[in-house]
Amino acid sequence: MEEDKEKQRTTVTIFGQPYTIVGDEPSEHVISVAEQLDQKMREFKRHNPYLDTSRLAVLTALNVVDDYMKLKQSIENNDKNEKEDR
Repeated sequence: MEEDKEKQRTTVTIFGQPYTIVGDEPSEHVISVAEQLDQKMREFKRHNPYLDTSRLAVLTALNVVDDYMKLKQSIENNDKNEKEDR
């Protein structure tokens, strides 16, 4: 039987808005993720100053997911190449 872990509550600020994140990850990890997201949103806002916050959040999410998918594909290709080399 799996032991129930107490959830961590971490309050972060993203693009000037406070959020309380509840989850299993350590607070340090949640803070780091939030800081990266805040940085990305501010970067996109500098290049697109007229975007409202909702559109800015969607643009940021699209770019982050794009980066994630490219990285995941690269890892899968590396794993495939390593298996072929064996």
